[in-house]
Amino acid sequence: MEKRKAAQDAEVAAKTITQKGLLIVHTGKGKGKSTAALGLLLRALGHDWPCGVVQFIKGAWDTGERRALNRFSDLLSWHTMGEGFTWETQDRARDMAAAAAAWSKAQDLIADPKLKLVVLDELNVALRYEYLPLDKVIAVLRSRRPALHIVVTGRNAKPEMLEVADLVTEMSLVKHHFEAGVKAQEGIEF
Repeated sequence: MEKRKAAQDAEVAAKTITQKGLLIVHTGKGKGKSTAALGLLLRALGHDWPCGVVQFIKGAWDTGERRALNRFSDLLSWHTMGEGFTWETQDRARDMAAAAAAWSKAQDLIADPKLKLVVLDELNVALRYEYLPLDKVIAVLRSRRPALHIVVTGRNAKPEMLEVADLVTEMSLVKHHFEAGVKAQEGIEF
């Protein structure tokens, strides 16, 4: 373990950048993309960081995470702007309008100099269905101020999103209780 510690210490010492706003992407078919983003949000709030959240697809469900995070209303600007699951609305024009409104709010949060972290929940889904122009979204994410951290969630992240990201985690599905007939449960899925 002494050799391992020495190697680890040398690797850490070689890192010279002490502060950089990261673009973090959580994607993949597995469960936990939004949950991971909200865990990071909770960590940031625990350090008294002002943060923002825009939910692109999810509707105004009464969720446990939203209830819990209401306790941080002095630090958190939360905006649920989706119309619900894309297969439920069956109205592309309405879905596109909701995504455009959510993106407008996201740009406001990204431009807010007080915020240190912004979560763009399910943005990848809005981009997958071409509700928003990918090139314009990528341009805004690239031009964010240097200290701003942004987390983007959702399945099927576009290659352009993966390329511009600093950190990409792909959640892979190994087994899911839904396949065994178990419906979404309070406290687990919402």
